[in-house]
Amino acid sequence: MKVVVSQEIEQVCPRFVGSIVDAQVVNTPFCQPLWDEIHALESRFREQLTTESLKDLSGIAATRRVYKACGKDPSRYRPASEALIRRMLQGKELYQIDTLVDLINLASIAYGYSIGGFDADKFQGDTLTLGIGREGEPYEGIGRGMLNIAGLPVYRDAIGGVGTPTSDNERTKITLSTTHLVVLINGYDGQEEQVQANARFIQDLIRKYCKSDGGTVALYR
Repeated sequence: MKVVVSQEIEQVCPRFVGSIVDAQVVNTPFCQPLWDEIHALESRFREQLTTESLKDLSGIAATRRVYKACGKDPSRYRPASEALIRRMLQGKELYQIDTLVDLINLASIAYGYSIGGFDADKFQGDTLTLGIGREGEPYEGIGRGMLNIAGLPVYRDAIGGVGTPTSDNERTKITLSTTHLVVLINGYDGQEEQVQANARFIQDLIRKYCKSDGGTVALYR
C-alpha cells in the first residue's frame, strides 16, 4: 500500500512524518497478557498525568494544533490518543474490542499518537492519500454514525475516507476475521525517531499476541 501526503497537509503541517506497519496477523477476541500490559501503563500514567497535562504530550499537542489549523475544534472532536488517555485518567475502563484493536489502543496511549488500524483487504485501490475533510463528505465513524469530517485530516482510498485521527471508518474496520493488518501512525510533531519507535512497538505487540512475524514498516512524509 502506497501512502501519499497531500499539499493540503504539507501546508498546515510541513513537519509531518508517518509510518505504515503492514502485516499478516491472526486476531482473537481477547488476550489477557495484552491487557496486563494495558493495566500496567494505566497505573503509570495515572501517577504521571492529569486530564490537562496530557494535552502537552508532543503527539497530542501537535495533532490539536493541526486540527485548529484545519478549522476543527480539538476539544469537540478529540484526537483518539487524547480521548483514550483522558478516559483512562478519569478512572474509566478502556473499551475491550478484540486483540488487534486493543493493542493499537495500547500503542496509541503509550506514544500519544493517533493511530489508524485497518483491515487492508477492505481498501479500494493501492494508494491512500492523506488530505483534509470537506463539507458534506460522507463518513461513517466506527460506533459513531455519520461524522462531520470537514476540517479533519483524513486518509482516503480510491472511493473515500477510511481514517481520521478522531475515528476510523466502518467500511475498513478490523474484525475477528481480519488477517491483513495495516496500521498508520500520525506524527504531526515531526519526531521521526518517536514515530519509528511506535512502529517497532506495534510490531513487537503483534509478534507476541497475533501470531505474526511483525510485517514491514515504512516511513512517509
